Amino acid sequence: MRAHDRSPASLRPVTLETGVNRYAEGSCLVSFGHTKVLVTVSLEEGVPGFLKGKGQGWVTAEYGMLPRATHTRGRREAAVGKQSGRTQEIQRLIGRSLRAVVDLKALGERQFVVDCDVIQADGGTRTAAITGAWVALKQTFDYLQAEGVLKRDPMLDQVAAISCGVIDGEPRLDLDYEEDSGAEADSNFVLTGAGQIVEIQATGEKRGFSQAEFEALFSLARAGVVELCGLQKAAVGGV
Repeated sequence: MRAHDRSPASLRPVTLETGVNRYAEGSCLVSFGHTKVLVTVSLEEGVPGFLKGKGQGWVTAEYGMLPRATHTRGRREAAVGKQSGRTQEIQRLIGRSLRAVVDLKALGERQFVVDCDVIQADGGTRTAAITGAWVALKQTFDYLQAEGVLKRDPMLDQVAAISCGVIDGEPRLDLDYEEDSGAEADSNFVLTGAGQIVEIQATGEKRGFSQAEFEALFSLARAGVVELCGLQKAAVGGV
């Protein structure tokens, strides 16, 4: 039996709580089962040097884990003096995922920094971060439109992400840490609300996997993202 008494095609219990940080322009505390990520969005006037004078904005992301987000304490990356390759890869993924559904021209020359801090990790931290980041960013855009800072909604579509994997020959949706660590194959799917693919990461961990297995995982992911998009809409009060 899977944790939370789930079927192979079921998500963990997912919550998306908005407005959890009184200072940030937008915020969301996202939970996928025992995985919890705090997402905050900050508006910065101006853009990176490569975009100056081009009349468009930018969305970027930073990602990190608190020292006791896992079973044993991890050192803060600031104490080590550099980010791990994993951290850099995940924050780039989050940024790409969000930019895929944002009209950067509608931002003006402004940068939006999305901070994703993992409070507790039990698998799927990157997918939870992406799903919650969309909510926090949408909340930010709605607030700035109400304040007259943005003239129109820059959000073109929703984006959400989910993990899938093959465990004991069975395709499963939304892996927790125990499942992920024992998976024969695992994957992360980033899809838009319209069903378009933003990114797919798929790896054979203990063996290669077939096209049929991949298609089974993709089918699970599509259904999972539809469910997540519904939860996102509810969190921001409709889109």
